[in-house]
Amino acid sequence: MTTAARSPHPRAAVFDVDGTLVDTNYLHAVSWWEAFHQAGHRVAMTDIHHTVGMSSGRLMDRLLGEDRDREGDEALSAAHKAVYATWFDRLPAFEGAAALLRALADRDWRIVLATSAEGSELHALRRAIDADDAILAATSADDVEAGKPAPDPVLRALEQADVPPQGALFVGDTVWDVKAARAAGVDCVALLSGGIGRAELEAAGAVAVYRDPAELLAGLDDSPFARME
Repeated sequence: MTTAARSPHPRAAVFDVDGTLVDTNYLHAVSWWEAFHQAGHRVAMTDIHHTVGMSSGRLMDRLLGEDRDREGDEALSAAHKAVYATWFDRLPAFEGAAALLRALADRDWRIVLATSAEGSELHALRRAIDADDAILAATSADDVEAGKPAPDPVLRALEQADVPPQGALFVGDTVWDVKAARAAGVDCVALLSGGIGRAELEAAGAVAVYRDPAELLAGLDDSPFARME
């Protein structure tokens, strides 16, 4: 892989985390299923999977309906977090995830994470990725009013990187990632590692689709990142 010359203009590579850098989408689906089950809700696992990537509130809106009794939302969210936390010490980063972040940082990209995770969950994810030396900042659910597919997480990440939308690319794995990026004026490179199909990601507006971080890393010189260097 060749090393690009330093760019005179700052550029930001904004990364979703769950399903993009760390293999957690199905863990989230199982955790939400258990939370719903405990509360007496019957929700199909496939429906849960297709909402992973949204903020908790939006996820519940989509799965339980916006006209539901919201008094149980806090308990549902807490139950999901409790089940998901049982995997914190063994969250698996995707092959090539850390190397991809470092390769882009070496090419003078400012690396920012944009995730719905918060607190100890974000700490566990960053520990799994093990590339803090390449990461400039991280935007979490604590930093924005609205989660994906709203553009807020992407816009906040751009503020942290001090880079305009035209100088950034977003990497995600869900339709909600693509929509959030497009709403923020940023092109999205999508990965199949979260379990969402190529056709859905392309229909949402992804400018390129790769199998996983390792494939994007291997093709970096011919990727949308190279075309912005």
